Amino acid sequence: MNVAALLAQIRSTWMSHISHQLARGAGVRESFLPQLNQFYDALVQSVESGDPAWMDPILKDWAQARTQTELSVHEASLYPILSQILQTTYFILRESLAADQALEALGALLPVFAYAYEQVARQEMQVRVAHVQRELEFAQTALERLDKSKSDFISVAAHELKTPLTLIEGYATMLRDLFPKDDHQSQAVVLLKGVDNGTRRLREIVDDMIDVSMIDNNLLKLNFQPLWINRLLRTLEEEMRGILSQRKLTLTIKEFPGSDEMTFGDPERIFQALRNLLTNAIKYTPDGGSITVDGRKLPGFIEITVSDTGIGIDPENHTRIFEKFGQIGNVSLHSSGKTKFKGGGPGLGLPITKGLIEAHGGTIWVESEAHDEERCPGSTFHVMLPIRKSPPDEEIAKIFTPLTNGHQT
Repeated sequence: MNVAALLAQIRSTWMSHISHQLARGAGVRESFLPQLNQFYDALVQSVESGDPAWMDPILKDWAQARTQTELSVHEASLYPILSQILQTTYFILRESLAADQALEALGALLPVFAYAYEQVARQEMQVRVAHVQRELEFAQTALERLDKSKSDFISVAAHELKTPLTLIEGYATMLRDLFPKDDHQSQAVVLLKGVDNGTRRLREIVDDMIDVSMIDNNLLKLNFQPLWINRLLRTLEEEMRGILSQRKLTLTIKEFPGSDEMTFGDPERIFQALRNLLTNAIKYTPDGGSITVDGRKLPGFIEITVSDTGIGIDPENHTRIFEKFGQIGNVSLHSSGKTKFKGGGPGLGLPITKGLIEAHGGTIWVESEAHDEERCPGSTFHVMLPIRKSPPDEEIAKIFTPLTNGHQT
């Protein structure tokens, strides 16, 4: 008797045993029987033809029938089911057939089950990969939605704050005009100075929020003009002189190749970016430390470095500090002053700097060994700016033709 006939002989027994083992409850067994019949038909076809690929449709259906919950918790693999079917089939063959017939049938079935195990592994991997991909797409969509919500909030909050801030500044100015111009000591004037300082700081935060909003929404417009890096650095040094003196910090700005050459960019935005970097260095360098601005000229680029002897940044935070509100460390321990040691802030300075540099076609990154407030390993920020000998706008280029042709006045 051939193997197909042997399998037909045990079919009813096989169906009864397997359905009771795999499906609990009469109603469940009844709905499961068509699938078991399909499985058994594929098993017989595989044995008769010698081609186990007859198993593919039912194995694929079973693999794809797994629920999202099962996929999420890595449960209900088909391996245990196939193992139970094979084990039950072995016992049925041994009990229902003669020893030589059972051995012959088992020998014909084992290659089919081996193929089924292999196919199940492949099918389940494909299903799991598809599931993980859907989960990643869902997570990415959620993150994009969250990031857009943050950007929308920043934009709305910044513009909503501008109106009451302008009112406060206006009324403070009118109150100050009620006092003589040489009155600097009266209590009311001192209090008004406090209001001025507060509104100035709030204005800076609102302006930063607007800048972040423009960068996020690709609305930042650059006004390309001739600029010289060394002139911006000298202006920045003058602006920071008082703060550096208060903190007893030493600032060294070196002359480096390319810093005295004309290039085109937005001087106000480049100055803002460099000021943010220097302010950041001041903020995280203990009193008595030093800050050095250096650079070099590279093919097509000028590199500017801002190094400090501050508390440093852990490598895992090298990219996080350029994210919006990317504060590191315990923010509650930060001081309230913007330029005091570990001074507070909304965490927008470096993200804005990154956006401004990238808007010019450049890039920025940081090098730091670690964060250590006792050893102070320091940090070095690198800025790469493209050297432009003419502005990208043709109309503006015509205005500066004498400069671009080397006829500087």
